[in-house]
Amino acid sequence: MEILYQVALHLGDPYIFLAAAAGVTWGILGGAMPGISPSITMALLLPFTYTMDPTGAIVLLASTYVGAEYGGSIPAILIRTPGTNAAAATVIDGYEMNKKGKAGLALGISLYSGVLGSLFGLMMLMLLSKPLASVALAFTPPAYFALGVLGLSVIATLSGESLLKGFVAALLGLMIATIGTDPVTGSNRFTFGSSDLLTGIAPVLIMVGMFAMSELLVQASDRSEGSKVQSRPRMEFPGVKLARRLALPQSIGAVIGTFEGVMPGAGGTIASFMSYNEARRWSRHKEEFGKGSPEGIAAPETANNAVAETALVPLLSFGIPGSNSTAILLGGFLIHGLVPGPMLFTRSADVVYGLYAGLFVAALSLFAIGIMMLPVCIWLVNRPRPYLSAFIFALILSGIFSIHASLSDLAIMLVAGTVGFFMRMLRIPFLPAVLGLVLGYLVESSFRRSLVLSGDDLTIFFTDKVSLALLVVAFLFVAGSVGKRLLDALRKRPTGQYSEGSE
Repeated sequence: MEILYQVALHLGDPYIFLAAAAGVTWGILGGAMPGISPSITMALLLPFTYTMDPTGAIVLLASTYVGAEYGGSIPAILIRTPGTNAAAATVIDGYEMNKKGKAGLALGISLYSGVLGSLFGLMMLMLLSKPLASVALAFTPPAYFALGVLGLSVIATLSGESLLKGFVAALLGLMIATIGTDPVTGSNRFTFGSSDLLTGIAPVLIMVGMFAMSELLVQASDRSEGSKVQSRPRMEFPGVKLARRLALPQSIGAVIGTFEGVMPGAGGTIASFMSYNEARRWSRHKEEFGKGSPEGIAAPETANNAVAETALVPLLSFGIPGSNSTAILLGGFLIHGLVPGPMLFTRSADVVYGLYAGLFVAALSLFAIGIMMLPVCIWLVNRPRPYLSAFIFALILSGIFSIHASLSDLAIMLVAGTVGFFMRMLRIPFLPAVLGLVLGYLVESSFRRSLVLSGDDLTIFFTDKVSLALLVVAFLFVAGSVGKRLLDALRKRPTGQYSEGSE
């Protein structure tokens, strides 16, 4: 009750309101720009916080994080381009709803679920920060390896019609993840003498290339005029019946988002894909997933917005930044002489309570500002396809170039787009490739560090209780998915009628 009282007192500070609203607005714009990640959006603001009040500066940066995580869903739904890594799962059904003329409803579900995820994540941050942080500290390298394997187990259900093609795509993603500096020895791998590849290939380059550029290439190869998407030029929120249907996937997303957010290194991408997978597993309308299911939007959007709040748990309680975005926020703390950790709650309690109040305002601002901005985005969908394609192409190039001002990034993105185009032609799903790329470093580095700790003894993965539990869950996921595929194949096999005397 003391926390709620202190937060209520800080809600009366107009400076916090202004900082939260400004952060959300800038975050939505940054998240909606392909190639501009939440961390980059926050980093652009960091120099302007030097002269600000500490509480206002922290609220501004944290609110930008919240806005950017939601903003990534806008291009994901409208132009098949995930604005952020975590929005990749939203592309699957969000863009399909857009193609059916339901862009307004898809964006409304995304906003509605994002606000719920933010509020739930804030509640978890306020009430369970220390207990959850203690769980995060229990994660050892074997546990992080098992966590990565658990994320990869989702590939079995993202492989579409062919499980083999799904694993080939995942293997491609894992191979790309090995490019750069070895996480243990520090030697260069597969860089071909290029200094631009020493830090590896950023997932956003592959994602934008495979999702967006491949879509532009497909549209360019289609000589038909194409039908204009007749989306309603206004925000459309789900009705009572649909809201009830979305309650379960939103609950799944909130729980998984909370768990993944408090684990350093996990992040919104893993949470989004796992939430999507579990929402489909427990849905009564499994056949709609991948074809424009509203549940396929609600689950990942609730998850990645919950992550934006709960990712602050290890940062505030122990000073551990679990992602690039929280590392930028850590920089904001240090600029103002604040050191996140257990003593922060006693030495600078006002900043913590002000941050809680600012995040609450940010969630509400997200709803109001989102309503004002999204009709413009829906209007863009109905523009003539040549103009829209040219605009999207320019947007992609400018967004990718702005990351490092590097022509190499543009080249990598274009190559990824070409590969994605041929994968589409061969009906090879590239979602497993993206997931393999995102999880590749976590799996490899954790596996090798575990072997260093155990002296190459593989039993360390089974003697660690957290690792063993996660590996068992991953095995059950894969076994269940493969078993379901085998049962479906047996059911579809023709029984055949045998006449008398025939063998």
